[in-house]
Amino acid sequence: MAAWSPAAAAPLLCGSAAPLHCVHRMFASQTEGELKVTQILKEKFPRATAIKVTDISGGCGAMYEIKIESEEFKEKRTVQQHQMVNQALKEEIKSMHGLRIFTSVPKH
Repeated sequence: MAAWSPAAAAPLLCGSAAPLHCVHRMFASQTEGELKVTQILKEKFPRATAIKVTDISGGCGAMYEIKIESEEFKEKRTVQQHQMVNQALKEEIKSMHGLRIFTSVPKH
């Protein structure tokens, strides 16, 4: 049996003509960047009931997806909620290529 390689797995993960950079991480532990962003969000949103930070750049820290649920977002429009997250991560965003933000208010 041939050894596994990311190049060989790319078509399986992202389609038949996928570039190598499309391969996603395949392990459960968080990267340093994910941990750092999560910690900042926990400090800035102490009433958050859920925070999930995922490095969607394959682990290099260039792009993150953030899902955060917090009472602090109550009665705020989505754009205002996203501005709050952007403000909290102002310094970290400077070194990122992109950021996906999903915010919500806890349902009681």
